Amino acid sequence: MQWKILAQETAYQGFFKLEKYQFEYARFHGGTYVVTREVFERGNAAAVLPYDPQRDAVVLVEQFRPGAIRSDQSPWLIELIAGMMSMEENAAEVVRREALEEAKCYLSAIEPIAEYLVSPGGTTEKVSLFCACTNSEGLGGVHGLAAEHEDIRVHVIPRLQAMEWMAKGRLNNAMSLIALLWLEQHYQRLQTQWR
Repeated sequence: MQWKILAQETAYQGFFKLEKYQFEYARFHGGTYVVTREVFERGNAAAVLPYDPQRDAVVLVEQFRPGAIRSDQSPWLIELIAGMMSMEENAAEVVRREALEEAKCYLSAIEPIAEYLVSPGGTTEKVSLFCACTNSEGLGGVHGLAAEHEDIRVHVIPRLQAMEWMAKGRLNNAMSLIALLWLEQHYQRLQTQWR
């Protein structure tokens, strides 16, 4: 299928960027459409679910998320450790850096889970998702970079409790759900492999 960008302009530039595009793309039954769409240019992210196979526990973080203010639940979300990627970084470097910044958590083995587009109808953001081996002993507290206005609480919880939180809707963001569902399928292998 063919497509092309006919025009592009920056509609907004602030903490994030909004681009306005005019596209022409082929239709399945022939012909083309010309459409104008705004696309949220956020950049790409990497996220990690630290898993402690000795304790059968996961490390999650809790922080205020402005995008959740209209949610029926609190805008303080419990989620994976994550961060935005610069052009020079690879995803594994990002999750190692963010684990230290957000949770004082050291990662050993890192296993890819998936790469996915967050919401391709309106944003270009792609997430690289990982599970990583960690020793969760002594983890907790509040961390983050003051320069980035981060105020991040660390939770170390049993894997089964995380699954219960997911089932009850306490964990309500896609990257956490994807990673925990993946872990549920692979934790026995990881317990053998990472011990």
